[in-house]
Amino acid sequence: MPRIPSRFIPVLLVLAGALFYFPFLGRVHLFDWDEINFAESAREMIVTGNYTRVQINFQPFWEKPPLFFWLQVLAMKAFGINEFAARFPNAIMGIVTLLVLYFVGKKIVDERFGLLWALAYFGSLTPHLYFKSGIIDPTFNLFIFLSVWFIAQAVSAYGTPKATRLAAFSGLFVGLAVLTKGPVGGLLLGLTFLVYWAIQRFRPILRFLNGLLFFGCGLAVASVWFGLELVKNGFWFFEEFFRYQIRLFSTPDAGHQQPFYYHFVVVLLGCFPMSLLAIRGFFADARPDFWGARPDLQSGRFSVADLQSAVPIPESAADYKSATENRSDRNAGPLKSERASGYKSEQAVSFRRWMIILFWVVMILFSIVKTKIVHYSSMAWFPVSYLAATVLYSYLNGALQWNRWLTIGIAIIGGVLALLITALPLVGMNAADLIPYIKDRFAAANLTAPVEWQGWEWMIGTAYGLIILGLLVLRQKRPVGSVVTLFLATPVLLWFVLPAIVPKIERYTQGAVIDFYEAKQGQDVYIEPIGYKSYAHLFYFQKPPPTNSSSYREDWLINGPVDKPAFFVTRNINIDQYRYHPNLEIIREEAGFVFLRRKPAFK
Repeated sequence: MPRIPSRFIPVLLVLAGALFYFPFLGRVHLFDWDEINFAESAREMIVTGNYTRVQINFQPFWEKPPLFFWLQVLAMKAFGINEFAARFPNAIMGIVTLLVLYFVGKKIVDERFGLLWALAYFGSLTPHLYFKSGIIDPTFNLFIFLSVWFIAQAVSAYGTPKATRLAAFSGLFVGLAVLTKGPVGGLLLGLTFLVYWAIQRFRPILRFLNGLLFFGCGLAVASVWFGLELVKNGFWFFEEFFRYQIRLFSTPDAGHQQPFYYHFVVVLLGCFPMSLLAIRGFFADARPDFWGARPDLQSGRFSVADLQSAVPIPESAADYKSATENRSDRNAGPLKSERASGYKSEQAVSFRRWMIILFWVVMILFSIVKTKIVHYSSMAWFPVSYLAATVLYSYLNGALQWNRWLTIGIAIIGGVLALLITALPLVGMNAADLIPYIKDRFAAANLTAPVEWQGWEWMIGTAYGLIILGLLVLRQKRPVGSVVTLFLATPVLLWFVLPAIVPKIERYTQGAVIDFYEAKQGQDVYIEPIGYKSYAHLFYFQKPPPTNSSSYREDWLINGPVDKPAFFVTRNINIDQYRYHPNLEIIREEAGFVFLRRKPAFK
């Protein structure tokens, strides 16, 4: 196999990210709540010209600081107010994340490890998918990871001038994290640092002045917005902001209460396949090992074939011992030098500890939090990908044997995912036959939406299942090819699923209501969802700033002296409380949604 010059690897990562992250960003509407919520905040900044105040429905929005919305505003200025622009910042962050993982991995172990780390993150389900979304977390997570990386480097450089610069960079990125999602950014880094410090028995690991510089940089960055709000609006905004953060931690929000183990299941299934490899990575024998193949450091060239050719994959522990002893005899000089330098082993071991601590901090913290949503634990994806990369690295270098439970796990989860993707089109094509068996009236009505299936979509999931089966069968003969295929199969799967299946699923779940809002754009009317919470009407109706403050009150829109036509949307499971209301009349029902208007009809 032709060797790839090292200088081209970052270029290949950029091209891979561009090929997989940018296509189809605007193929499907934004999803309620979070995607629409955040895009609407950016839209309202543009509409009002107020870029310092985060708003929803042209009222203060206490949940998030503005950095991510500023990025969306820039994209909307370039591409228009649409789905592509709302998701564009995360696609950029996806490419940056791949490069960061590669270069960090290259620094702490070697080039091969960095490439495997980027591959693990790129090729796993939810980490890949979220870079094609319009939610905050991919951007926030990158800032937190960089902050942890630089503080870990500062601790390793304790007592040297280098530690000062590293602490400043850590403060810079934690400040950006706080400016993206709020105090939780500082909390995650702070808890991780405290746990690491406790493990070190509270011996000095960071000089006071370096710590002061860290706090100063973080505070300076966060004050770009928090300080401005304090000056302009006083403490009332901060009181509301922090009151919301406390409520989010202490009470379940909008039905998002889940069992304590929720996030562990989410990470295990959502981060397939890297989550299965990461389980083995928690054990000490899966640390990055210097007993394997190395790139040609003189030429700076590297090929994935080197991973396999330098050390054959042993079939037993005895084979491994024999192979490494022979290699030691042949390369006594180089290996002695590597042992003397530690081959970056001390740095790798130290950073592994940081990653494991970060994983448990995230998982325990968000398991305690009452409101549980999939992406709340997404910061754990970074340490999970790191641990998965350590297993891949050790396995391909011959230092670690493949576990049969790993084969079983990949077969089960990969098989279930393949069956699910296969079943979705079949359910859609046979929806009429299935509706009588669905007890949820809203879900049953969703399936009545007019959606055209081409008839071949089920083949996507089937092909994915066959690929998973094939790579497991050929794993021993072609270990490198099987690993690469495993982590490319999921991005390719999503590349086909997003344009071919997801838009049709979206038509069932929210297509009818989005169509209604878009049809009302530009009309001087009120539109409001009743009986359930939604942000879709704000973005897709492109609601203008209200001129009558009473329009914020549902009772005024239904019973008060409205000054223009008022339309309402509810779900079929909520219609009974409005069906016979004297001021309302039903326009139509479609796909589980009921559309009403205020009587008397306006001419």
